[in-house]
Amino acid sequence: MSINHLAPSAPTILEPARSTEPSSVAQAIRFIRQRHWSFAVGSLLFLTIAVLLIISPWIIPHDPSAQSLLRRLAGPSVQHWLGTDHLGRDLLSRLLIGGRFSVVIAAVTLILGAVIGTLLGVISARTGGLTDEIIMRVVDLLISFPDVIVAIFMIAIFGPGYGTLIASLTIVGWTPFARMARGLTLEINSREYIKAAEVLGCTKTFIIFRHVIPNAIRPIAAISFLRFGHKLITVGGLSFLGLGVQPPNADWALMLAESQPFVERAPLLVFAPGLAIFLTALSVTWIGQGLEMKGRNASKAAQ
Repeated sequence: MSINHLAPSAPTILEPARSTEPSSVAQAIRFIRQRHWSFAVGSLLFLTIAVLLIISPWIIPHDPSAQSLLRRLAGPSVQHWLGTDHLGRDLLSRLLIGGRFSVVIAAVTLILGAVIGTLLGVISARTGGLTDEIIMRVVDLLISFPDVIVAIFMIAIFGPGYGTLIASLTIVGWTPFARMARGLTLEINSREYIKAAEVLGCTKTFIIFRHVIPNAIRPIAAISFLRFGHKLITVGGLSFLGLGVQPPNADWALMLAESQPFVERAPLLVFAPGLAIFLTALSVTWIGQGLEMKGRNASKAAQ
């Protein structure tokens, strides 16, 4: 027997297993590429607007409330990139700060409406009977009142303010989500896994939060993005009428209302906030459209 045969063999060095899972960046890119083109464009545009609004307190060149009557209605310059308004306030600074109020109020009312409406719609469909009848009759009653009318009524009683504005827009804002969630729940109830969960003795609460809401979240998210533009314009309309954000706070619609008498002399006072409202509403609508198109393609593929 040879010496080499008796010598211990060299230990085998195992290479660490390489992860086959894609990175977070790759997953995000794949998620966007799988969507409709409107989702990618809308997401990029809205992300740009959101970042500008978030960092606006640190990047605005001037105090948005500082007045200078000697520089009123001045055109674009090195010091004031978009010029000044009728009180000499920097238009760019007010534009960046003013969007925070409109977008936040629209987003908060939309989220509250979506959460409340989804829960009530799912409960209505899963419970049925008298509960279903009461919730749907309340929906029929509230949906007949436009958002603006309810907001004006509540502002007349409680006075203008952020709380009143959010509450009034939420009161009727949940009704479309309740109807949609109820219809989706009735369709989901007929599926086999729901019947299996009921046979196994699962509670209604478990079935709602484990099976119904996760399967209904995609179309509800799509309709939420599509309705964001409507909420933003409603908030802007109330501010335009003087019932929303109050001076001296900056707001896009309030800037439109204040600049009307000076539109011929300084058209940028109207064009800048109007374009900001349009681009914000368009970007979120594109996101919702992209999600909706993805849902339709998935449904066709399943069929």
